[in-house]
Amino acid sequence: MLLTPAQHSPHLGPINPSSDLARSHPAQALGVSSHLNPVFFLFPVLSGSDGGPCRRTDCGRGRQCVLLEATGRAECVCQEKCRPTFVPVCGSDGRFYENHCEVYRTACVQKRRIYVVHSKDCFFKGDTCTMAEYNKLKTMLLDMQPKGLGGRVKNVKRNMDQKRALVDTMFKYLDVNRDGSLGSDELAKEHLEDSLLECTMQDLLRYDDYNNDGHLTLHEFYTAFQVVQLSLAEDQRVSVSVVTVGLSTVLSCAIQGTLRPPIIWKRNGIILNFLDLEDINDFGDDGSLYITKVTTIHMGNYSCHAYGYEELYQTHVLQVNVPPVILVYPETQAQEPGVSASLHCHADGIPDPNILWLKNGMDLQPRPSKQLSLIANGSELYIGSVRYEDTGAYTCIAKNEVGVDEDISSLFVEDSARKTLANILWREEGLSVGNMFYVFSDEGITVLQPSECEIRRHIKRTERIVASYEEMCPKSEGVSPQHCAWSSAVSVRDKYIYVTQPLQKRLLVIDTQAQKVVQAVETDPFPVKLLYDKSHDQVWVLSWGSMQKSHPTLQVIPQASVGEVHHTIRTPFQRVDDFFIPPTNLIITHVRFGFIFLKSEPAVHKIDLETFHRVKTISLKNYSCVPVSMAYTHLSGFYFIQCRSPSRDPSSAQPQLLIDSVTDTVIGPNLNITGQPYVSPDGRLIVTPDRQHGKVRVQTVSFQGVLGLSRELDTTLHVSDVVFQPSFTESNQYTMVAVSGSDTDLLFSDLASGKSEVLRSLKEPLSPHSWPWGSSNRVLVSSGLFGRYLVTPSAESLFVLNGKQKTPHCEVSDIKRGNTVVWVGEV
Repeated sequence: MLLTPAQHSPHLGPINPSSDLARSHPAQALGVSSHLNPVFFLFPVLSGSDGGPCRRTDCGRGRQCVLLEATGRAECVCQEKCRPTFVPVCGSDGRFYENHCEVYRTACVQKRRIYVVHSKDCFFKGDTCTMAEYNKLKTMLLDMQPKGLGGRVKNVKRNMDQKRALVDTMFKYLDVNRDGSLGSDELAKEHLEDSLLECTMQDLLRYDDYNNDGHLTLHEFYTAFQVVQLSLAEDQRVSVSVVTVGLSTVLSCAIQGTLRPPIIWKRNGIILNFLDLEDINDFGDDGSLYITKVTTIHMGNYSCHAYGYEELYQTHVLQVNVPPVILVYPETQAQEPGVSASLHCHADGIPDPNILWLKNGMDLQPRPSKQLSLIANGSELYIGSVRYEDTGAYTCIAKNEVGVDEDISSLFVEDSARKTLANILWREEGLSVGNMFYVFSDEGITVLQPSECEIRRHIKRTERIVASYEEMCPKSEGVSPQHCAWSSAVSVRDKYIYVTQPLQKRLLVIDTQAQKVVQAVETDPFPVKLLYDKSHDQVWVLSWGSMQKSHPTLQVIPQASVGEVHHTIRTPFQRVDDFFIPPTNLIITHVRFGFIFLKSEPAVHKIDLETFHRVKTISLKNYSCVPVSMAYTHLSGFYFIQCRSPSRDPSSAQPQLLIDSVTDTVIGPNLNITGQPYVSPDGRLIVTPDRQHGKVRVQTVSFQGVLGLSRELDTTLHVSDVVFQPSFTESNQYTMVAVSGSDTDLLFSDLASGKSEVLRSLKEPLSPHSWPWGSSNRVLVSSGLFGRYLVTPSAESLFVLNGKQKTPHCEVSDIKRGNTVVWVGEV
């Protein structure tokens, strides 16, 4: 066989995986050179393998779990010793180690990062036949093919079969005695006609004779020339995993191969291996992906492939199941004989829970009748005409595959002449204090009870604040006649309402029990937006500094629900254009991070809601996106960002962007959808009104974390605001209600069926010029999770709507500019 020199390819050495180069060159970060060693695995020793804390503790490579005698708790410590196995490897520190375990044990002891380098330079330091020279030898051998075998192999990754045929032919040629192995004498017979090479054919034995028997087998020959044969069983191309929230899970890649390169894991197209994630890592030497403390944001698709072989991949579909969480309403009610009564039970969980009722501990299986019936799959227990014997404790039980939850709603049926404590509490406190709309208008504050369309209290603009005895709405300079100016309000645990007075450089605190303004809290000039962070009991305040938004700032009021004198804390963020804090729900009760947008900057800044520190900046520059608004679903953890172009035209719309909250990375455009996104309380529905194309696009998120377009609704509605009402006929379904900011129309749309109804003649809304505090010149506010009523203002009055019947309920006149509304409910 004639052997002549070939073009040499440079050797790529290992680099630090935490460097920027690692993200763009994963092969180098993984230590993949032009030569691959066979992979052997050693597992860390775990104490307490019979059970207990150590069984649930994954310490990682080079560490082991021990139980502390004093406390009985599990603790991870450096491994004392490794199994005496000789599988020599090189470390990134240039040292020679007996096996993988010794590399990671040493890294733990020395408290520094040392990783395995797939190179043999440390074995042969000072040798004339270096790894680079050895690679030249192998390149030359591959280039010099026997006559008739075909053209040169130009792309090893895509032509692995051709490369294998070449190596097979070469092996057969060298195996003179046909014993299936190459000895030193067989290799010595071949002389290379290139005096520049420092390596000889016998160096194949020095580098790749792994068992040191003086012969190269075909397998070792394959290893030397990186002949990789990968396989994935057809029935394993898609793997579905189901895990309960709060537990850990391991995703194992089923791609097999004797020389399988390192495994690359992706989520939403983003490589996970090099990201320093808090709850996801790939420290398993077997190429598995470990997810600790699984939450609903982790659901979705994960893919794995061997490095360099992207065309062969396995998809893992992860579903995260959540035990039911329920809420009943009312907790207690008193009714007179002959009237109707409803007991409500809302249950969230994955999969959807089944609901059943008990009465006084006994199964309640009502047959459909006028007297007793179950509505919306058991979400409502309706009694048509209550009798004395209907008095009792009604237990709602919600159950799914992973858990059960229950709560009690009590019903008392009594004559009105015999008012018990429960009757008094329900009638006098429940109806007079809770379940009210607070409407802030030019004339002051109107407290409205919606079912009777009754104004329970009117707080006039001249009434005094309890703490300071100032007028609630003092006359501002240059403003005539005197009237109140409001911009934003929030309910704080239904105990207080915080409402901004942008022209007064302050906000007011209203006690909902006393129905009085109890304090004025000074803020930076022009406070225009409030948001209540229930997780930390904080109210966030965005101030503009001036009507031209010249000096915007962000402030926080801590312990907002505590009855004391409140004050603001200024955060370090300047030039704030807007901010976003994800909402909580029955399943997600704590939110750790929020986001701020800075003026005209194509980025969102992630902040810690507890420390007020910036955590990281997510650039949107590559997508020419200046963020306008955000929405979030905890199912698969998608952030939806409404964009505008950085150009001078602020109205130029861009497609929404998706950010994966697991990796804090931009996934890309959300299809071709533009506009402000709205997400249903359970996170399953995303609604985006698209004003440019006259459509409302509805997307869904499945329990496997798959985001898809459900339907498009054609509408001429110029949407100003959107709310979601739980369906009155189906459990875990919602009706979208959207109101127009330019005409008198309002849209009801059943998002399950797509059926829509338009309600007209709600009178003209405020003009955008009359509402300079935001884009919603006509708000829409619902009466909570169990309420049927909605409120929306016109320029001169207020409309109360019956959401169950999809009809107007009443109109309250003489409420001007009542575009700031808050619902205060019992739940």
